[in-house]
Amino acid sequence: MRYDDSPPPPESGSSADPDRHWFTRRSTLVVGIAALAPACLAGWVLTQALSGAGPDASRSGPAAQPASHSSLAPGQRDAKPGSTPSPSTSPTTSPTTTAAAPAPAPAKGPLTGKTVVVDPGHNTGNFKHTDEIDQQVDIGTNRKECDTTGTTTNSGYMEAEFTMDVSKRLRSALEAQGAKVVLTHETGARAWGPCITERARIGNEANADAVVSVHADGVSAGNRGFHIILPAKVKSGAADTAKIVGPSRELGERIAGNFARTTGSAPANYLGGGTGLVVRDDLGGLNLSTRPKVFIECGNMRDAKDAAQLTSPQWRQKAAQGIADGIVGFLGG
Repeated sequence: MRYDDSPPPPESGSSADPDRHWFTRRSTLVVGIAALAPACLAGWVLTQALSGAGPDASRSGPAAQPASHSSLAPGQRDAKPGSTPSPSTSPTTSPTTTAAAPAPAPAKGPLTGKTVVVDPGHNTGNFKHTDEIDQQVDIGTNRKECDTTGTTTNSGYMEAEFTMDVSKRLRSALEAQGAKVVLTHETGARAWGPCITERARIGNEANADAVVSVHADGVSAGNRGFHIILPAKVKSGAADTAKIVGPSRELGERIAGNFARTTGSAPANYLGGGTGLVVRDDLGGLNLSTRPKVFIECGNMRDAKDAAQLTSPQWRQKAAQGIADGIVGFLGG
């Protein structure tokens, strides 16, 4: 038994040199392996490049993308052939910054170009700020409280809650018709008020085409229905309603007709002679207005039947729509 790599002794009678034959076979094998190795290595390198694997391929995590793909900015990767995609980021924004969506275009409709001011009567905070709202302000014909608390239903639902809800619904209905709508105040925006003088000023400074102050009455049970309050002709101090009396009446008549038709509610049975229209000269919000303006008392919160309507979201939506339809009719829509 042999343990070395020396060639075996030649067999008797052989004419060839056995050492030469063994060396030739071994040399041929070495050359063949040497020629095959580069091809195998090239194939392995190509496989690793295509699969994204490398020296660290055994580590956890996704394989790296080929350089020809990962070098593209987000948004370019899915670009259609022949297009010139825009990068999703710029030097002034971080990659995680999302561009703000553009504001929706204002609705187009019969009130496009018109401005309406909606005045939600009272404020839920007035009950806690009676000293402030009791301050006297000049309304032209006399002096009155800055604001009042408003009334409530027998169950405690505030008039101020009602007026804000209807006013917001009214705003949505008017904006859908293309109008620019300004509320004299928003929920929680202020602790009390604003004063009646400021409410009038907001409508004047907005150069409103129409102003509506939303309210609900608080008289004794059995008195039912809605009514519209129109400005009287007054001229005293800062009050001068001569130019708005006529258009304000037209606005009130339009709202009264549409409100009755949409809500099914009847004109008040306790004032206005069944017309649903009442003229007053003691309301600062009307006296100080220079724009067509009316108040609407949508019902009586102290009457159980009216209160059931006023506390119903479905009925409040009808109320808002009825007022909106009246404004659209007045403004020529």
